[in-house]
Amino acid sequence: MKKRILAGMTAIFLSAAVLAGCGNTETEGTKQDSQTESENIGAGDDTGESEGTEQPDGSEGQAPGDEQSDTVSQGSDSQEELVLRDAVMKNLGCRVGTAVTLGEIQEEKVWELVTTYFNALTIGNELKPDAMFGYSLARCPGTEEAELNGETIIVPKLDYSRAEAILDKVLDWNQANPDKQIKMRGHVLVWHAQTQEWFFHVDYDKNKDYVDKETMNKRLEWYIRTMLTHFTGEDSKYKDMFYGWDVVNEAVSDGTGTYRSDSENPDEPLSQDRHNNNSSWWHVYQSNEYIINAFIYANKYAPADLELYYNDYNECAFNKQQGILELLRAVKDREGEPGVGTRIDGMGMQGHYSMASPTWSEIDTAIKRYAAVVGNVQITELDMKSSDGYDGSDEAKAEEYEKQADRYRLIYWVLKNDNQRDGINITGLTFWGTADHLSWLQTRSDVGGGNTEDLPECPLLFDENYEPKPAYYEFLK
Repeated sequence: MKKRILAGMTAIFLSAAVLAGCGNTETEGTKQDSQTESENIGAGDDTGESEGTEQPDGSEGQAPGDEQSDTVSQGSDSQEELVLRDAVMKNLGCRVGTAVTLGEIQEEKVWELVTTYFNALTIGNELKPDAMFGYSLARCPGTEEAELNGETIIVPKLDYSRAEAILDKVLDWNQANPDKQIKMRGHVLVWHAQTQEWFFHVDYDKNKDYVDKETMNKRLEWYIRTMLTHFTGEDSKYKDMFYGWDVVNEAVSDGTGTYRSDSENPDEPLSQDRHNNNSSWWHVYQSNEYIINAFIYANKYAPADLELYYNDYNECAFNKQQGILELLRAVKDREGEPGVGTRIDGMGMQGHYSMASPTWSEIDTAIKRYAAVVGNVQITELDMKSSDGYDGSDEAKAEEYEKQADRYRLIYWVLKNDNQRDGINITGLTFWGTADHLSWLQTRSDVGGGNTEDLPECPLLFDENYEPKPAYYEFLK
């Protein structure tokens, strides 16, 4: 076993010396996690090795994760003494989270996983704009008046029920278990996908013209203000539950490495109800102005202790990485007091990885580069696509589980190693789902790190029986 691990580590080390394709190389786009709350959740270094990074076999020649101290081995009596949330807090000093949808969290076994192993939670779909607009895709669900900066504007009606059903369950748990609090990550305020097309048009009618930037700015500020006030404001019963919020999601193009435009996919019409690839935000603004404004408005209405993030996938790929860095610098350059400037507290590296890429060196390089701009880095949607040729048989599954454990060990080693460096703070680790069969990767998707080949998948720490897999125990070391 150890020979296999060391051989695998050697191969990984050698591959790091050559620029490999990092992250996901699927068709450009984003993952569209779900259309309704009952569906499952859902998307390099130009020099190769990272300068100044210890080699993954460590100073004493051990493979990462083979250290003998503080090890909790699979099947040992000490398993009960340390669980995932405690081990990650001990080793990284941060929360470890998972993601759920409303349908999933109502399952008793899913809820047991959440409350036993995690201390942070991302709502997979129910805080996204399409859910907040009641999944009314083709037409606006109705309008009402709202006051904004002394002006009365017409806005769409919001539906808080799905998100609140999850939050109420977590709130009850927190009140009953003050020593095992679960904190929430808001996801997401501004996204080209899972935002209805009618939101960008005159009278909220997609058959009419697009509104101008001034009108869109009002809608953008109203939406961000309303969401943050409702869920984190002083009068909200949820105000102490959220530790952070993704302000903007996936606004950089895989294809160009610059900002995502309204023509990412020429075969995807802007007139469709929601987009996978093309951005109506860009269509209205033709610039990054909406991104800057989103962070200005979030800074204006968010509590001072609510962290604000940018979040993206394929974040290690060199070309896209440059675009993300440009975005982060643009937001940082406008930082200022609430109501005047932006605020950004961290970069969310989604972590939709495969068994082959990115290399440890590419992950390390990405972390260092993002931290150099924003300081705090989080892995926000971690999962692992299966190996090429994996068929899901019992024999293949046993082998895949061991390979996956090696892969997760390597990623965790990079996080721990970088977290010890000045200027780098790993402030969160979130897995995108609980048990394998509930992963968004089980459904074919040609966007943003999805399953494009109809392969069976086993991407998470818990199997279809809700039991820990070998990869789970790597995070206890």
